[in-house]
Amino acid sequence: MKKSNLITLSILGALVLVAVAAVAFYAGRSTGQGHEDAMPSTMAPTGSEGRKVLYWHDPMVPGPRFDKPGKSPFMDMQLMPMYADSETGAAGGGVSISPSVQQNLGIRLAKVRRADVSSSFDAIGAVQFDERLSVSVQSRVAGFVERLWVRAPMERVRKGQPLATLFAPEWLGPQNELLALQRAGVSPDLIAAARERMQAMSIPADLIRQSEKAGTAQARYVLTAPASGVVAELGVREGVAVTPGMTLFRIAGLEKVWAVAEIPETQAVRLKPGQKVKAVLQADASQSFEGELKEILPEVSTATRTLKARFEVDNAKGQLTPGMLLRLQVIGRRSTRLVVASEAFIRTGKRAVVIVRTDTGAFEPRDVALGIDLGDDIEVLQGLSDGEEVVASGQFLIDSEARLRSVLSGMASPAASTAAAATASASTSSAPSPAAVTSTHHAEGKVESVEPDGITISHGSVATLKWPAMTMGFAKPKPTAFPDIKAGDRVRFGFKEGGPTGYELESVERLQPASKP
Repeated sequence: MKKSNLITLSILGALVLVAVAAVAFYAGRSTGQGHEDAMPSTMAPTGSEGRKVLYWHDPMVPGPRFDKPGKSPFMDMQLMPMYADSETGAAGGGVSISPSVQQNLGIRLAKVRRADVSSSFDAIGAVQFDERLSVSVQSRVAGFVERLWVRAPMERVRKGQPLATLFAPEWLGPQNELLALQRAGVSPDLIAAARERMQAMSIPADLIRQSEKAGTAQARYVLTAPASGVVAELGVREGVAVTPGMTLFRIAGLEKVWAVAEIPETQAVRLKPGQKVKAVLQADASQSFEGELKEILPEVSTATRTLKARFEVDNAKGQLTPGMLLRLQVIGRRSTRLVVASEAFIRTGKRAVVIVRTDTGAFEPRDVALGIDLGDDIEVLQGLSDGEEVVASGQFLIDSEARLRSVLSGMASPAASTAAAATASASTSSAPSPAAVTSTHHAEGKVESVEPDGITISHGSVATLKWPAMTMGFAKPKPTAFPDIKAGDRVRFGFKEGGPTGYELESVERLQPASKP
């Protein structure tokens, strides 16, 4: 008996609390508090974050605007607020993102700045002989090589070093004639004529002096190196016969060498003869050499789109030999350029786009013109100003959002938006709330399955909702509704918005099968 009394008292207490809450609610409505409709027209509505709300809208139907929150008359969803700060960003084609969302998306900003940069770049060059320092040693008389002092190519030689001993029988006659004239005491004119004849036969002056001093003709002559270097070409062997004009040796100088590098044509256009270069040995970075750009060869490789540049490198110590690789640091002119991080650009093939953070805090895409690539940075020729901030990480998400908003805003024409807004305004003013704007829609289809809480129907298009043919589930108004409907039946049905699945059946009528002819 005591337990039943306690239950009765608890129920009475709950009813009293409900009554008190109801009185407070209606008292609030009478004084203009606790409801959106009682908001003074002169006060701007504010959201839960204290931000100024301009209007509410349906994101799927961008045209109509509403002056109060509620359920959308077009879709089964709540209206979304449009804030004043986000409207400012959207007006310029930008996107407004709260700081918390920026942090979650990992958006990172980079500042546009002016930097003192140079057009220097690195290249790899291969060492070659400087062809301007090459000399050839030739035979000017028919004869034989009696002795060969240098027997292998690529041997280093010094200036004046013996190379080979030649025996030239043709030189004996002119020398004996000169010696006979001298002994006969003929006139000086005859002796001078004999000397000129020997010079025409390319008899070396040293050999003539030796024969005059010894009093006998000399047929053996030692060829010496005219310059220091290496024997790049050896054209004879010991004991072979030689003829006038035959190249016996080719000596390449090593005081200076060429470093030939392939330069991309985009960088080669900025090169000028006379630019200084610092060459570092690829195999040993501690060894460096000074050089200078001599010329750019007028030939472009169609496969690699590069030009060959010829650098003259000092090799006084002889440390460089042909075939070695050098890392060339081409020193360009320094200048002040407007640059930004290279990761901030979105390249579309024909243009480059960056996402700029405006003064209002919104983000907007902007086309830019790019200059030279400086590695981590890229020169900006047009489109940005010093001090502006651009998105360096997450710009693809912002660009996609901006494009989506632009497309949605352009989907509804001004006339259609105005008509839709007028219809929605009339609906919201005449009905208690946007949720009350409902109507019955009709369609025909085939029942796929019947459950206690709903029926799945494959139906045709629904003109009133602009739906294509599809299969979807509809809720029953109660579990015992439509007991005669079974899977496989062809039905005509009516439904409205509502229910746990979003749409609830109002009527289901089985269609009679067509009679056979």
